[in-house]
Amino acid sequence: KNLPDVCRNADILVAAAGRPEMIKGDWVKEGAIVIDVGINRIATQRDGKTKTKLVGDVDYNEAKKLASAITPVPGGVGPMTIACLLRNTAIAFKNSKNFFHQF
Repeated sequence: KNLPDVCRNADILVAAAGRPEMIKGDWVKEGAIVIDVGINRIATQRDGKTKTKLVGDVDYNEAKKLASAITPVPGGVGPMTIACLLRNTAIAFKNSKNFFHQF
C-alpha cells in the first residue's frame, strides 16, 4: 500500500517506525491525533559544532499544523512508557511463584 495515503486516512496515527521524521506533515489528516512513539538521535550543526538532538518518527513542526493533538519528542510518551514498565515490574514481582521461599 501507499503509506502516505494510509496515514492521510487515519483518525489516530501511531508512529513507531524507528526512522527520524519519516512521517511528513502532509501525511497527517486534518484533525488527526498523532502519537509519536519513535525516538531517534540525529546530528545537527549549532555554533559551528556538530551536536545531536532527539526527534521522533513524525516531522513534529509540520504535523502539528494539521493534527488536533500530537505528542512531542522528547517529552511525549516516554514518561508513560517508564511508568508502565515500573507497574509491570511490580505486578510481576507480586505474581512471582515461591518468591519468598527462595530466600
